[in-house]
Amino acid sequence: MLKVVKVRLYPNPQQQQSLEQSFGNCRWLWNYCLNLMNLTYKQTGKGLSGYDVKKLIPQLKKEHDWLTLTYSQCLQQACLNLGVAFNNFFEGRTKYPNFKSKHGKQSIQYPQNVKVADDYLTIPKIGNVSATIHRAIEGKVKTVTISKNCSSQYFAAILFDDGKDKPESNRDGKAVGIDLGLTHFAVTSDGSKFDNPLILKLHEKNLKLKQQQLSRKQKGSNNRHKARKKVKRVHRKITNCREDFLHKLSRRIVNENQVIVVENLNVKGMMQNHCLAKAIHQVGWGMFCTMLKYKAEAEGKVYQEVDRFFPSSKTCHVCLNQVGSLPLDVRHWTCGNCKATHDRDINAAINLRDEGLRILTSGTGDKACRPDVSRSSRGRKKSTTTLSVGQEAYSVREASL
Repeated sequence: MLKVVKVRLYPNPQQQQSLEQSFGNCRWLWNYCLNLMNLTYKQTGKGLSGYDVKKLIPQLKKEHDWLTLTYSQCLQQACLNLGVAFNNFFEGRTKYPNFKSKHGKQSIQYPQNVKVADDYLTIPKIGNVSATIHRAIEGKVKTVTISKNCSSQYFAAILFDDGKDKPESNRDGKAVGIDLGLTHFAVTSDGSKFDNPLILKLHEKNLKLKQQQLSRKQKGSNNRHKARKKVKRVHRKITNCREDFLHKLSRRIVNENQVIVVENLNVKGMMQNHCLAKAIHQVGWGMFCTMLKYKAEAEGKVYQEVDRFFPSSKTCHVCLNQVGSLPLDVRHWTCGNCKATHDRDINAAINLRDEGLRILTSGTGDKACRPDVSRSSRGRKKSTTTLSVGQEAYSVREASL
C-alpha cells in the first residue's frame, strides 16, 4: 500500500542555493514547454504530449548550460507532469495549466535515487540534507517531492510502498452521520457537537495590522520585502492551526467509528453567498472530508457521501415526515405528524447516517421509494414497517406527509 510522509528539511546555505537553482530551472522548463504547446496548437491544431517535450531537454541543455546544474530526472518529471496536467484538463478534472511564478510555493520531484536515513535525506546533486523524520519509513521509496512554502520553509513528501495489501472495507461496526455547519463545525448522529474553532478570527487583528504595515511600505524596497514575510508568517500560523484541528478531529472520528457518512456539499457554490463566504472559507469542510476519506480507507473502514439535495434537515427521523420549509434560524422544530421535538443538526446527522446505510445495503445511490405514502392524510391508515439496514433494524412508522 502506498503511503506518504511529509518531513521538514533544514538545508544549509549552499544546499539552499542548489535547491533554488533547481526550482528555477524546473519552473523555466515548465513555462517553456507550456508556451511551446500553446504555439504548436495555434499553428497546427495539434498538441504535444509530455513525452514529446521531454525529448527537447538534451538540445535545451546545449543552448542553456545552467540547466545541467539540475538533476536530469527532475527536468524530465517536470515535462511529464505537464502532460498529466493537460490530461486532467481534457478529462474535466481541473483547469487549463498555468504558467508558474517565482513567487509563492516552489517544488521539484525526484522519481528515484533519493535515500532516507535516520535524520537526513541523500538527494542527488544536493547531498545530505538534515531532516526531522517523525515517522518510520518502512518499504521502498517511490518518489520524493521537495517543496518550499512562502515562508522559506523546506519540506519533503516521501511516497513509499510498505509492501502491505490495502485492507478490505468492512461495514460491521458503529456507523455515524456527520452534519457540518458553522456554529458547530461538526455534529454527529450520536449527539456529539464539536465547536467551530474560528481560527481566522483569533488571528484576524494581527493579520490586519501586518497587512496595514505592508501597504505603507514603498514598492520594491527591502522594508516591503520584510513586511511581506511577516504577513506570510501569520497566514502560515492560521494554516497550521486549521490543519492541526482537522487532523485531530478526523483521526478521532475514524478511530471511533466503522462507517462514516457525510453530505456531499457544494462548497464552491455556497461561497457565492457573500454573507457566509468568509465563514465557510475558514472552516475547511473540503479538507476535512478529504482527511476522513483517506484515513478511513487506509484502515479498511467505509466513507460514504450522501447527495447534497437529500432533505436531511427537513425530514423527521422518527416518522419520515418532511416539512415544507425550515429557515436557517430555526434550530429546533417539532414534527407535525409524530409531535417529536428535534435538534436541527442532530436530526440531520441521524438522517444522513440512515441514508448512508441504506445506500450501502442496497448497493445503489437511488433515492428511497415510498409509493404507499402520499402528501394527503385523508383516507389513509397508518402502518408500521420494519426495515433491515446492515445489522440494524429500524422500526419506521409510515404516515402521510
